[in-house]
Amino acid sequence: MTMPPPSVGNLRGAVDLSSLVNRANAPAGAAAATPGVPAPGAEGAPVGTLPSLVLEGTDANFTGYIELSNTVPVIVDLKADWAEASKELTALLVKLVTEYAGRLVLVGVEAQENPQLAQAFQAQSVPTVAALVGGRPLSLFQGTYPEEELRAVLEQVLQLAAQNGVTGTVSVAGADASVADAGEPVEEPLPPHHAEAYEAIEKGDYALAIAEYQTAIAQNPRDLLAVAGLAQVQLLARLQDKSLDEIRAAAAEAPDDLDAQLLVADLDLSGGHIDDAFGRLLDLFPKQDPDGKNTVRTRLLELFEVVGTDDPRVAGARRRLAGLLY
Repeated sequence: MTMPPPSVGNLRGAVDLSSLVNRANAPAGAAAATPGVPAPGAEGAPVGTLPSLVLEGTDANFTGYIELSNTVPVIVDLKADWAEASKELTALLVKLVTEYAGRLVLVGVEAQENPQLAQAFQAQSVPTVAALVGGRPLSLFQGTYPEEELRAVLEQVLQLAAQNGVTGTVSVAGADASVADAGEPVEEPLPPHHAEAYEAIEKGDYALAIAEYQTAIAQNPRDLLAVAGLAQVQLLARLQDKSLDEIRAAAAEAPDDLDAQLLVADLDLSGGHIDDAFGRLLDLFPKQDPDGKNTVRTRLLELFEVVGTDDPRVAGARRRLAGLLY
């Protein structure tokens, strides 16, 4: 769900990074040891050369990025590769950050794999975006934003950074700060129907994207990427033009309404509350007639594809579903 653009007014203290900064027995200067992160330069001067403007952050290496933010603002993208909305926002952040040619650095954090950072930045859903300016955290927003609104947010971060004396820049080793130089791998062209589906998703035409994935599956039933893509875009389509409050209110008012409960499970999963989504549907399953059970089972299988069938939470939910079936 998209929220109104945030107003970046000051460095708020709601986010506490002390657990990451004050590690037990951490030697002085350890922050600069983060791979690829140079020691900060003088105010207003280039920090140095980075291997990329798009870097990966973890619970283990994040202290170096806190130090880096003393000279150049660091945008923090808490994300999940399984969430289509998160992937789309990440791509947009990469595009915009590289356009700023070293005045910003983007650090991506896989929220599920880095629980300390997810907790520190209060990432209750993905995507969650924050910033670091002068070593201090700044909560920005959760959810997604159109490009121009996102650009306005980044401009506000830069203005706030300037007010706090954080005006340095970085350069990318050996090349200009392009998307390719920002560490994004060069990908092979997508198969035609996949490419058409992606283009449709970018335009918000989920019906066309669904049709393209269905065509790809009809041509090759073993096209697992198309199966996963279809499940993801179907989820997006079900949630399109619906607000969080509307969905939750409808489910609360009609606990026996199957469609309402299915939709709130979609909402839970889209916000990263995977166990809640699976648990809701598995609790719902035994109460249904045969048609209803088949509907719940089908929805669960779709959501398994969205999360990824190798995810341990999917394995647990699949075992519980098998127990209910047999």
